[in-house]
Amino acid sequence: MTQNQAHVERPFDSISGWPVLGVCLALLATAIAFAKPTSGISIGIGAPLLALILPGFFIVGPNIARVLVLFGTYRGTVRKQGIWYTNPFTIKYRVSLRAHNFNTEKLKVNDLLGNPIEIAAVIVWRVNDSARAKFDVENFEQFIAVQSESALRQITSKHPYDDGQSHEVTTSLRGSAEVVATELCAMLQQRLEQAGIEVTEARLSHLAYAPEIASAMLQLQQATAVIAARSKIVEGAVGMVEMALEQLDKNGKVQLDAERRATLVGNLLVVLCSHENPTPVLNTGTLYN
Repeated sequence: MTQNQAHVERPFDSISGWPVLGVCLALLATAIAFAKPTSGISIGIGAPLLALILPGFFIVGPNIARVLVLFGTYRGTVRKQGIWYTNPFTIKYRVSLRAHNFNTEKLKVNDLLGNPIEIAAVIVWRVNDSARAKFDVENFEQFIAVQSESALRQITSKHPYDDGQSHEVTTSLRGSAEVVATELCAMLQQRLEQAGIEVTEARLSHLAYAPEIASAMLQLQQATAVIAARSKIVEGAVGMVEMALEQLDKNGKVQLDAERRATLVGNLLVVLCSHENPTPVLNTGTLYN
């Protein structure tokens, strides 16, 4: 099987359209001036000639390219602004060089752990090679849409939704937005290179758990947050108890044996770690009675 050779954009030097337009106007004026009142021969000859010449004109606007094809052969691309003239039989395809935004649809995809999530992305792209965009793919805008969806699915399957959910990778879709965006942009650039497309930016625009597991995952996130907060409280409480014991030992005013120290530590931890205000209990006896 023979592989089609990729096209490469090349500039084409067209003739400025202003001199040719002047010639056309002069021919029209001459035909009208020499036409006999009773005969339309001169105008009859000039009209077909003008009809043959006029299709050769074309205009190139800002950030617009014209891809020229003559009898099935690619002749080149004109990017310079202005009015130009070329062979009247040349087909002049218009290709926009401006930056475009493409918003993918919300996709339902499984992440690295198999959790169903909803995800979408916004892609900023522009045509870099007009010849490839026009000749190497059937419809480059549809090609971008399909490849963007495919790349987004592949990126999602490589990362868990949130941090700490997997020991295989350290990044996540929610916690590593910049890393995921860089990976998505690089993957899209590789896929769209054959269409002559330059990807300037790619970022996630929507990220959420699928509705069927959203409530369960919300409870998991809440439990994780509570555990993290409790761990921080206990860590701080232990530090405060150690500081209290050091101050008591340093002053030497209160002598505590091992059992009294344990009781003091327990009471302080209860006070510091309790979720509610503690209720004091007055002991009228001693610790040993």
